[in-house]
Amino acid sequence: MNTSSSLPIPRLSRLARRLAGYWAPPRVVDFWASRISPAWSWDRPLARVVGHRRESSHAFSLLLQPNRLWDGFRPGQHLHVGAEINGTRVSRSYSLTETPRADGRLAITVKAIEGGRLSQHLCHATRIGDVLEIGPAFGDMVFPDTVDSPWLFLAGGSGITPLIAMTRELAARGMPVPLTLLYWVRHRDDRCFVDELRALATRYPNFRVHFFLTRNVAAAGDEGEGHLSDVPWTSLVPDLQARQVYACGPDGFVQSARAETASQARSFHAEAFTPPAFDFDDQGSVRITLAASQQTVSVPRGTALLTALEAAGITPASGCRMGICNTCACGKRSGATRNLRTGELEHEPVSALRLCISSASSDLVLEL
Repeated sequence: MNTSSSLPIPRLSRLARRLAGYWAPPRVVDFWASRISPAWSWDRPLARVVGHRRESSHAFSLLLQPNRLWDGFRPGQHLHVGAEINGTRVSRSYSLTETPRADGRLAITVKAIEGGRLSQHLCHATRIGDVLEIGPAFGDMVFPDTVDSPWLFLAGGSGITPLIAMTRELAARGMPVPLTLLYWVRHRDDRCFVDELRALATRYPNFRVHFFLTRNVAAAGDEGEGHLSDVPWTSLVPDLQARQVYACGPDGFVQSARAETASQARSFHAEAFTPPAFDFDDQGSVRITLAASQQTVSVPRGTALLTALEAAGITPASGCRMGICNTCACGKRSGATRNLRTGELEHEPVSALRLCISSASSDLVLEL
């Protein structure tokens, strides 16, 4: 996915770049290259903001032009986005919302979260021409090589973002199989892509969209009220047993989607963008020793290690914050941790403990 916003340097072979790096360290090259164009880099994928539009009352889409160092994506995947905010680099994971384009451009849709440093920055402070750091695409909620059966998409809130990319992908193929999208939000003005989805439903007879409002009264023919348990499945999805289901949203939404459809559908796959809420008996606090920095901090049991360390003023690298990307993974030399997704305790040393979905159950020694 080559673009014009990168130096010719990335065209060199990896060996040539490694050898050249002995004489010109990448940080030095990046410093001088950025004086010509902020999107130029020796070895870092970067993207220039070339579009910024409002999608809902709290969400905005950013159109990005990446440099040659970015390797592309498949609809349904995520990527890390980083920006410098008040002298601190902050990174989070966002879903890609467009399909791959000939010009290499990509898009993310970001909801401005109260207290969210990066989401507030991207929605309200980012301007056309700004340059952001981006990481490789990741995630396995993508279409199989052959799409030959009907699909059901279940989106809760921001969970629409990977599913709109996949909906657009099927539309680009001429909507070759039946697709039904059920989309839940609290308020009507929280919805994204409404006009586009309704236009697709008009254009393609085998695409149906239905919006569910949990705190507003339904007013249109394609609107309903309530939660997943209130869905009239026999009328909206009478062939559920033939459908492949993709669900995305908060963990509670995903668990409800699983309970309502997984046993009946042809297949079920889901991604949750919040960790599950377990009611553990973990009480009190423990001490964590950070081996690399020789720091010791006290953190509460039962709280995700990433959250607890951040509250203590320590900021490990992080990305998706839902156990997918492994950016926050680090070694654990000793101690007991609990997997917040499964509830299982882990007493053995591990080489890649994911801080965002692990809590401390005893004193720990981490390789941080």
